[in-house]
Amino acid sequence: MLDKNNKNHFAILALILEESMVIKRLKKIAMTSMKKAYSPYSGIKVGAAIMDNRSRVYSGCNVENASYGLTICAERVAAVKAISSGSKYFPYVLIVSNLKEFIYPCGACRQFLIEFSNQYKDTKIIVSNRRDTRVLKLRELLPNAFELRRVDRK
Repeated sequence: MLDKNNKNHFAILALILEESMVIKRLKKIAMTSMKKAYSPYSGIKVGAAIMDNRSRVYSGCNVENASYGLTICAERVAAVKAISSGSKYFPYVLIVSNLKEFIYPCGACRQFLIEFSNQYKDTKIIVSNRRDTRVLKLRELLPNAFELRRVDRK
C-alpha cells in the first residue's frame, strides 16, 4: 500500500523523467540545427532549440556577420521563429555548440529571452556539451533584469 509520501515521490520521479525526455528531444533538434550554423569568423557553431508553452519546438543556429555586432545568436534565431509563429512563452531553451565546454546565452540573448519567460514559472536554460548537461533558471543568469510592464501581463 502506498502512503502519501510514496505517491509524492512517484510524482516527482515522473516529472524528472518527463523533463529528461524533453531535454533529450531538444538536444537532438539543437544538434541538427548546429550543423547549419554560419560561422566563418569564429568557427564556433551553435544550435538552439526552444520549446514553447504548447510543447512546440523551434530551432535556430548562429549566423555570423563580418560586422560582429550584426551576428545573430542561435537562441535568438529560434526565439524569433517561435514568436513569428505565435508563441509568447518559452519554458525551455537548450543550447549546444561544437566547443568542449558549455556555452551560455550572451547578455543580449538573456535580456531578449526574459521578455518571453513565463511570469509564474521561470524559463529553464539548458546548456549541453558532448558529455554533460546543466539546467539553470534564466533569472539566475540575469537577476534584476530590465523589464517594462506588458499589457498582456495584467
